[in-house]
Amino acid sequence: MEKATPFLMFQKGKAEEAMKFYTGLIEDSEIMEITRYGPGNPGGDEGTVMRASFTLKGREFHCIDSNIRHGFDFTPSFSIFLTCSSEEEIDRLYKELLGDGEALMPIGEYGFSRKFGWVNDRFGVSWQLDLPF
Repeated sequence: MEKATPFLMFQKGKAEEAMKFYTGLIEDSEIMEITRYGPGNPGGDEGTVMRASFTLKGREFHCIDSNIRHGFDFTPSFSIFLTCSSEEEIDRLYKELLGDGEALMPIGEYGFSRKFGWVNDRFGVSWQLDLPF
């Protein structure tokens, strides 16, 4: 085995929008590669993401747009955990990720860190934000 990489499957053609949002929000992050479905390809709608890779703070992720509608989506039982460096950073990330999303644990002090928040973003991806002691 070479490595293990988190893989996100988006529905409704949201993969590229999500990647741009995440890499624009988190420093030292970038879209590495996007391969799109071409015309007449039965696997997906033309122009949507067949396969892509991006990094968040150096951690590689892969994603796709699923042309098939599934009876499942993202679940908070798997989340992206961000360790923040300042109160300003955690507050900014929480606010941006929460926009049109859902608070699972409102940002606050829970005793296990200085500040913590957990959200599902507008794409359904779950994020835990931590500001350690």
